Amino acid sequence: MLRAAGVGVGDEVVVPAFGNVEVAEAVTQVGALPVFADIDPVTYCLDASVVEQALTARTVAVVVVHRFGRSADMGRLHALGRRHGLLVLEQGESEVPYDETAQRRERAAYLDTKLRGVWTPDGGDGHTYQQYVVRVPGNGRPDRDAFARAIRARGVDCRVPVKTPVHRLPEYRRCVSLPETERAAEETLALPVDASLTRREMQRVVSVCNALGGPIAVGSTALFGV
Repeated sequence: MLRAAGVGVGDEVVVPAFGNVEVAEAVTQVGALPVFADIDPVTYCLDASVVEQALTARTVAVVVVHRFGRSADMGRLHALGRRHGLLVLEQGESEVPYDETAQRRERAAYLDTKLRGVWTPDGGDGHTYQQYVVRVPGNGRPDRDAFARAIRARGVDCRVPVKTPVHRLPEYRRCVSLPETERAAEETLALPVDASLTRREMQRVVSVCNALGGPIAVGSTALFGV
């Protein structure tokens, strides 16, 4: 899409650093420079106000990536594109059948009401919960990794959704301030909400997480309601 739009050498394209490297790679493959902008801490997608601050005379496009089943604020981003004459491209996620989405939402709603000691995701408009991503607050250092090891040891599957933001990778390392991206990379953890999970398995997820969430999340009790 970038090549078809005429994006090339000397151009700049604003992209997120929170996520996979493929978007930045696509920009460099057409000869343009990826410029990293910070994310909205609720949606984990590009924050339109931060994108606007990252624009220069060479910016020709913005690539928006939807995350975890939650969509970016495309109304604001398209308005930004019109205002500055920019191409706004979207990278979506793989489609999930309606029945499976409904079951994921049901499991997500259960976790929303039962989990303690972690920050549950904001459901937002049309969230499909491709991943159910919580935040495990740190204590001056990330406690997310200790939390993940502990619940895995008790039989609960989980994964770190973004291990290293793109702007930290050697080939894209930049001196750029992305505080929300950094914080999300240190605190986020995806818990299971697969449609195949039984109620007993969901109860197990809750009991294991709640047994650990409070003690490990010491220091952020006021914000996270422990």
